[in-house]
Amino acid sequence: MARTKKPKGSSRLAQMWQVFQMTRRYDKSIIWLLLLSVLLPVAAGVLTGVLLSNGNVFTLVIWILIGLLLGVLMGLIVLGRRAERAAYSQIEGQPGAVGAVIKSALRRNWVAEEMPVAINPKTKDAIYRAVGRGGVALIAEGPISRTQRLVDDEKRKTAKILPNVPITVLTVGPDEESVKLYKLGWKLTKIKPALTKSEVRVVVNRLSSLGTNVPIPKGIDPYKVRPGRAR
Repeated sequence: MARTKKPKGSSRLAQMWQVFQMTRRYDKSIIWLLLLSVLLPVAAGVLTGVLLSNGNVFTLVIWILIGLLLGVLMGLIVLGRRAERAAYSQIEGQPGAVGAVIKSALRRNWVAEEMPVAINPKTKDAIYRAVGRGGVALIAEGPISRTQRLVDDEKRKTAKILPNVPITVLTVGPDEESVKLYKLGWKLTKIKPALTKSEVRVVVNRLSSLGTNVPIPKGIDPYKVRPGRAR
């Protein structure tokens, strides 16, 4: 007996509903944010239509539809952003969380690996490396007091073979001055460009000679902590 295929639209709506339910468990403000993001553009469309239509019903309807479409678009954007943040909050603090984020969330102008380039087997603190137009970014995972030595060692090795390339250090951890996991990709994009695309490739090839200070101890598996993406 042939199976009937579910319409793609219904499966997409079901997926969005699942994303909303997941987000609501970790973000209690999502309902109000979605209402505001949808209702404000709709209200603006109605107001604009009333002011500009001069009694023309067709013009009024057009403006209301524009406001509705903008509201739906804003709602989807807000849901996507908050869902991503909620997903990251589930893995924040787990060993390997930084590796999951830099592999899935970084833009194309950054090159990074899921596995750390240096690690403390006892504490599971780790250093990850990303290369982009901003130079080399060393991302420490763990408290600053414990990761400082790892950072200094990796920074010294990097500077030795790349003396003219800027090195930026970011820390994802429990300290107040640390970067929140969900803001990591945004922080990297804020680094001022210093290299061309061709220079980035040269730097990546040069850094491959450094190798890594691993093996990875038990408990670190970026594949297990990778956050799901909202679609």
